Amino acid sequence: MSYESLQTLWFILIAVLWIGFFFLEGFDFGVGMLLPFLGKKDVERRAIINTIGPVWDGNEVWLITAGGAMFAAFPHWYATMFSGFYLALFLLLIGLILRGISFEYRSKDSSPAWRHRFDWMIAVGSFLASFLLGAAFTNLARGVPINENMIYTGNLFTLLNPYGLIGGLTMVTVFLLHGANFLGLKLDGELRERVLQWSKKIYAAAAIVTTVLLIATYVYTDIASKLGIDPGATPIASYVALLVTILFINRKMEGWAFIMTSLHIVLTQVTFFMLMFPRLMISSTAPAYSLTIYNASSSQYTLTVMSIVALIFVPIVLAYQGWSYYMFRKRITAEKQHLVY
Repeated sequence: MSYESLQTLWFILIAVLWIGFFFLEGFDFGVGMLLPFLGKKDVERRAIINTIGPVWDGNEVWLITAGGAMFAAFPHWYATMFSGFYLALFLLLIGLILRGISFEYRSKDSSPAWRHRFDWMIAVGSFLASFLLGAAFTNLARGVPINENMIYTGNLFTLLNPYGLIGGLTMVTVFLLHGANFLGLKLDGELRERVLQWSKKIYAAAAIVTTVLLIATYVYTDIASKLGIDPGATPIASYVALLVTILFINRKMEGWAFIMTSLHIVLTQVTFFMLMFPRLMISSTAPAYSLTIYNASSSQYTLTVMSIVALIFVPIVLAYQGWSYYMFRKRITAEKQHLVY
């Protein structure tokens, strides 16, 4: 395989890893943000946590793998992004740590105050991670200040521009809807009906904010020249998938509602990577300073070895994660004898 083909292949593979992360961790974060609001009693909040208890840590592996693949395949991209976005990524890490320790320690003590505190830590950690990831990725599409030495010259507040804030808010609301649809699939009884009512409210917010982001994308990015005024079937299908979600929510067809939000997240990220390619980080300082798959990649030998390793182990990992979801596919009720977390 030629060097350029390998560079393109690894751009696609890293895109797949990020898309997998947003699809899986999206409902994970959504469930976490909804936890203190949906669960009125401790046993209900335990049931909500049990819907993601067996899988949340496996979902986060996609983030670690995406970061590792960036480091190995495109070291200049990794160096510029992880050093330039250092504070934002540090806050992201804080959010993930808050979630992790809360899942593990929440039920170590039966004190209501103890459990209430950890419930809110899960919610805050989930919100923080969702918002920061949304702001970071929209800024990548908009462009950030990078000089001729591939060094990011902005700061945290550079990322908190109007487009970045819209992107962060959009990711939060879409993940909330995705999480609510997942809970509709996993819960039963009174909790299932409560989730349905919340889904309808969240949908309205998600549809409005996503529409604002769509318009803002034509204002703040070069999508009009890169993908055209008619951006093609992928972004249009993404938007339509979100809009029709409400039809399935109203019909209590939770499975199809979850499929629609999944499609929306996947197709939105596909659109993002289509907009970026072959760029990895767009420089708002000067287009010539942008990082691309050609000036930021590892050697041909490195990419070849990585391709062989990925060909062997990625199917194994996918098969194992698929098996874990199959094993924990049953609905959960708010009955203490059936709850683990």
